[in-house]
Amino acid sequence: MQVPQIRLESIRAQIGLKINNAVNHIEQPKADLLIEQPKAELNIHTTRSKLTIDQNQAREDIDLKSIFKRTEEFADKGYQDLLAGIARRAQQGDELMKIENRGNPISTQAKQNSQKPMKEFGLVFIPSAGSVKINYDPGKVEVDIQPQKPKIDVTVNKPIYDYEPGKVEVYLERKNDLKISFEMIDIKA
Repeated sequence: MQVPQIRLESIRAQIGLKINNAVNHIEQPKADLLIEQPKAELNIHTTRSKLTIDQNQAREDIDLKSIFKRTEEFADKGYQDLLAGIARRAQQGDELMKIENRGNPISTQAKQNSQKPMKEFGLVFIPSAGSVKINYDPGKVEVDIQPQKPKIDVTVNKPIYDYEPGKVEVYLERKNDLKISFEMIDIKA
């Protein structure tokens, strides 16, 4: 016996997607920065230092005296020698007035007047210690500094933003299909 048989053959529909990704571009420009540093105000006040060296005593010790000092000493020595000469002559005159007393004043005075006195010998340090006088007055330095603050100017630049949205395209890649066929099948009963 023959029985009709229905055969169904179906193909599913298939969709396709075409995707374009979104493009996101962000650029951040650097900020404009201007920095200016004014110079600090600097004031310096100085008082000069003073150094005085008095070496007059040392020069006198090594016999390098000024003409004024020499004149003064010679005048003083002449006056002292004058007084010593007057005193010696007065004493010798007194001795001669008393010649009747024992002694021989004439020969003694002749001997005294003809001989130079003995020079004294001694050790002397030239120039003497402390003969150079040094006086130092240190100066003063006053420093006045007025710092200046820096001038900073900042301009912030906005970001550059570029955006392209993405797209999704849907399309039919394969159509659906249904095939129907009839066949006769022999069945043995």
